[in-house]
Amino acid sequence: MVKVEAVPPEEAPVAEGGALPLAMPLGGVGVGVGVVDGCGVGGGATTLAGAQDTIYLCNFRVSVDGEWLCLKELHDVEFSTAAAPGAGDPLGAPLDDDLADASPTSPDGARPALARDPVFIERRNLLNISKLIVKELIETSLRFGRMLDSDHLPLQHFFIVLEHVLRHGLRPKKGLLGPKKELWGILQSVEQHCSEAADITASVRDLPTVRTHMGRARAWLRLALMQKKLADYLKVLVDHLEDLLAEYYEPDALLMSDEAVVIVGLLVGLNVIDCNLCVKEEDLDCQQGVIDFSLYLRSTNHSAVDSPEGELDQDNMTMVLDQKNYIEELNRHLNATVTNLQAKVEALMTTNALMKEDLAIAKNNILALQEENHSLRVRELPPGGESSPVATNGAPANDEGGGGGGGGNSLSAKELEELRAQLEQERKSRLELEKELDLQVSLKAEMEVAMKLLEQDIHEKQDTIISLRRQLDDIKLINLEMYKKLQECESSIKHKTELKNKLEAKSTAMADTLQKMEEKCELLQSEKTAAEEQVRFLSQALAQHEAQSTCVEGDLRVEREWRNSLQESMVKDRDKISQLHQELAQLRTVASKYVALQEEHYALKEICSEQERTLEELGVQLSASKLQVADLQEEANRAKGPTGESGGQWANDRLATQCRGCNKEFNLTRRKHHCRNCGEIFCNSCSDNTMSLPSSAKPVRVCDECHIFLVGRYSVCS
Repeated sequence: MVKVEAVPPEEAPVAEGGALPLAMPLGGVGVGVGVVDGCGVGGGATTLAGAQDTIYLCNFRVSVDGEWLCLKELHDVEFSTAAAPGAGDPLGAPLDDDLADASPTSPDGARPALARDPVFIERRNLLNISKLIVKELIETSLRFGRMLDSDHLPLQHFFIVLEHVLRHGLRPKKGLLGPKKELWGILQSVEQHCSEAADITASVRDLPTVRTHMGRARAWLRLALMQKKLADYLKVLVDHLEDLLAEYYEPDALLMSDEAVVIVGLLVGLNVIDCNLCVKEEDLDCQQGVIDFSLYLRSTNHSAVDSPEGELDQDNMTMVLDQKNYIEELNRHLNATVTNLQAKVEALMTTNALMKEDLAIAKNNILALQEENHSLRVRELPPGGESSPVATNGAPANDEGGGGGGGGNSLSAKELEELRAQLEQERKSRLELEKELDLQVSLKAEMEVAMKLLEQDIHEKQDTIISLRRQLDDIKLINLEMYKKLQECESSIKHKTELKNKLEAKSTAMADTLQKMEEKCELLQSEKTAAEEQVRFLSQALAQHEAQSTCVEGDLRVEREWRNSLQESMVKDRDKISQLHQELAQLRTVASKYVALQEEHYALKEICSEQERTLEELGVQLSASKLQVADLQEEANRAKGPTGESGGQWANDRLATQCRGCNKEFNLTRRKHHCRNCGEIFCNSCSDNTMSLPSSAKPVRVCDECHIFLVGRYSVCS
């Protein structure tokens, strides 16, 4: 590779001697330069300008004077202060600013070592040539219109230089079976960190006219430039230096050094250029052409004076193109923003759907709890229903001034307290269910993360299988090549053996005819010696070919063993993948069963605790009701014993037609009244008495007979 360090010249004087313009192939085919007699071109200011504008070719220094170059070997140049700089020799000038600033504190002997470092010179040459070509490409695109096609010469030069920049320091192939490091492999890895590169990578893979890896890399670079993402993709490579580039490049490669950032910065300026390249019609598999550097050297005779109208049209066109590029850049940013917002909307929709499902589950749980609460309340109604007649029986007494309402109010307060306790318990159970719901959501998220990890592991295994298959294909190709070589060796050995047999037959024939032809003895003797020498040579060649065949057989045996080991490892990997799939299915079924059993367990536990609390409350109420019944029986026995009445039954209103005391018939004016002690029906005059009874808290209506009896009993008791 030709190493060139070029500084774009501003304006340099024309060379004094005749020379040829520079035409140099960058791939190392040859260099055509103009060589001036002597050590340089002129002296004084001309020498200084020529020394400042220099191009370095690995072992040469070329002074740029206008359109012409002066070449001199570097071993004649001494970069020390003792060589009398500026004495008519343009090569006595110091190196450019980059070399001068490389080690400011180093001694004078360090500059020649740095200048002669081939790796450093290669990097600087490629960087300076890239600056030249990118600058010229932008200038020509502004002059002739920003829509460029494949025939544009600076664009062709740009792709050639960019290819050399990307291939600088690429690691060679390790061993016979090692994978070959290709530029196409590096460019394919961009889509792992930048999803936008997947489209052009897939398009390049589907190109029918491109067959080699280098051709695919060239097509990828052209598509990236048309997409105006070339600088972004190379920046991704530079940002992931240790992950992507370390295994492909040497440590002193251009992309591994600080100059890679400068290259990316140069490529950003190409976003103002529109390219229309037909990748299918180009022959990208062939070697690229050469670069004519005379296009990038300024001429002193060039003084283009444009008319005001032409300048105005050019300014208007430039303004329109600038607006177009601004709109395209704005559209790119808006598209990126839209894609990000769409991704966020999809994520929010998924989270909203999950939250709706969780809300529906929670509502179903609440409805189930409400139904269960209602059923428990229905179960608790019978004990309350037995106490209700007491309150209802006391209602008429309240209307007529009677008692019996205080016991009903106390029972309603107890029910209210019980309902409050049940409400608090329902709230606690609801909080517990919400906690359980959060726990289930977290478990679901953990399961999703585990599934993603398993999928990632499976994808990695698949990538490993693909790489092993590619290596197997490479090994098959190598085996085919070795088999072809073996066949060629066998055919050559067969040919040599046939030739040897023919020579032996000829020598025997010559020995037979030697006795008959004594006059030609000397001639035959010389032919015999020549034949023996040839036989000796052929035997040596045969031995060498046999050694080569044994070596080839050994290599073939090694290849077969390696192929068998790869096949065994591939079978093991497939078995392992199938086993992992089975384990994954089992884990899913176990997880679903575990969740169902856990929910059933919690539901049964809640039902059991609620039934225990209900039994405790029913026991307390039953004991209280038993005590009340016993008290009422005692009071009834005490009230019924002395009277001797017939049980104190409540008489029927329909059957009674006349008063039991005065035997007068009832009508609209004479109304029916029950005696609260004996239960018989009397008129108002016969039951116009009130007396306190044990069954009521207030005085109630009694008949005359019961009044006399009760008054007598109370007087006896007192």
